[in-house]
Amino acid sequence: MIVIPAVDIRGGRCVRLRQGRADQETVFSADPVAMARKWVSLGAERLHVVDLDGALGKPRQTDLVRRVVEAAAPVPVAVGGGLRDGVAVATMLAAGARWVVLGTRALDPEFLGTVCQQHPGRVIVAVDARGDRVAVQGWTNVSEVTVVELGLRARAGGAAALLYTDISRDGTEQGPNVKDTAALAEAVDLPILASGGVSGVDDLRQLAAIPGVEGAVVGRALYTGAIDLRAALQAVGSLSE
Repeated sequence: MIVIPAVDIRGGRCVRLRQGRADQETVFSADPVAMARKWVSLGAERLHVVDLDGALGKPRQTDLVRRVVEAAAPVPVAVGGGLRDGVAVATMLAAGARWVVLGTRALDPEFLGTVCQQHPGRVIVAVDARGDRVAVQGWTNVSEVTVVELGLRARAGGAAALLYTDISRDGTEQGPNVKDTAALAEAVDLPILASGGVSGVDDLRQLAAIPGVEGAVVGRALYTGAIDLRAALQAVGSLSE
């Protein structure tokens, strides 16, 4: 299982939100580019970058995201946040992102299918969960679509993977939702990236033991030092040896 450091950008800075709430922000660095270089230097095999300003509207940090992607090279980067039309998706891929992460617009089957067809293997669907329902529009609203329904739609549409986040645990370091992560992995035949609440290496071991979970996105625990990236990579890597 790959341990994937998160680089969340808001107002030009590297931040973490608690449960996706804009009023619960912690700034960890004024330089997201330097932070990306740090994670790469420590052995990250992949990064997860989000334009949090874009999550509530259109992408606003495109130039900064491009610099983060360039700084991380050759380590691949997945980018999300406000990618709600074909132009935004194409722009981010042209900026060097290996994958784009679709949230709100992924609920539109026609749009999802079109984008996946245009960019095969490069579209990840974000399954942002409040209970068993999917949250949209920067996690400010909850749809009627269930987590499994969206996963199956993503599979049918040609998505490369699912990024599952339990919003109630995101940024809390209270542990991931292992049960629901496993249920989604069992229900949908797609690679799963787990996110939300990871607090220590033991959490990563639990996620790595779930069939179908190929990666874990880790944010706050890396920034606070609760998880040492090198140690985490060694611990999780040992499971497959």
